[in-house]
Amino acid sequence: MAEIRRSGTWGSALTSDEFAAIRSVGFEPVGQVLGAAVYNIGYTGGYNCPGAWGGGYGYGGVIPARTTTQVSSRGGFGSFAPLVQTMYQARHKALDRMTRECEELGGHGVVGVLLTIGSFPAGGLEFKAIGTAIRAPGVPPVSAWKSHGKTRRRAFTSDLSGQDFAKLIMKGWVPAGLALGISIGSRHDDWLTVGQTRWGAGNAEVVGYTELVNDARHDARIQLERDVQRIGGQGVVIASMEMNVRERECPVAEGRRDHIVEATNIGTAIARFSDGEQRQSGSTLAVMSLDPQRRQAARIRI
Repeated sequence: MAEIRRSGTWGSALTSDEFAAIRSVGFEPVGQVLGAAVYNIGYTGGYNCPGAWGGGYGYGGVIPARTTTQVSSRGGFGSFAPLVQTMYQARHKALDRMTRECEELGGHGVVGVLLTIGSFPAGGLEFKAIGTAIRAPGVPPVSAWKSHGKTRRRAFTSDLSGQDFAKLIMKGWVPAGLALGISIGSRHDDWLTVGQTRWGAGNAEVVGYTELVNDARHDARIQLERDVQRIGGQGVVIASMEMNVRERECPVAEGRRDHIVEATNIGTAIARFSDGEQRQSGSTLAVMSLDPQRRQAARIRI
């Protein structure tokens, strides 16, 4: 980072339109920044059956009459709470390292952040955050900002494009940070879901699956709201809402299945800094040709 600062040049992942939009609201790029963390995912907490102790279920392969959905935030039997905690921790480490690079470059925040997860050749998963650091010329660097209590203010992170960032600033809002909402829900087969998914059951709602999807999505939204509050935002603009559904062989009962739903919400927490909208500097000047031939040619082109 010190070498980049001394070089007097900067790199970015911005398009020319994004660059122009950021400059239009008084910011400039200072460099591309990156944060990464490689984690070995061992114990996930989901090796038990989510319905093993409910609804008359036994180890003899008996299907329970009714099971309940487990979501990761509750930490119940068979939930994936340890896995979700690891996913939060890994992403936050990658974001923190990216933010640190931004601050070392003298930036005030990062736009266009892309969060990715990929397999690492030597084993494990690589969590990566990459974006473009920007600053407002003439404003002191983040390291010089006064602390509020014991926590020093950090540079903001945002997955907004350059154009969306400019629109936000012009409306009197500023990014506070990237917010995450992650939840994994799991549910074991029961008599009701088995009956409702049999051939010949007809057109009917599968109540257990509906409950599983709704619980996982609702829990992910709750976790997102908590992350927005932790960051200090007043609201959030969502960039990505993903849901993956899969099933696995039940680790307790042979021939039976567990259903897993992974819900992930990612967005930018925002806060208001001005009650009014930014006005464009200078007045608009209308230019009209007085040449009748030019006016006629313009009408024809239109």
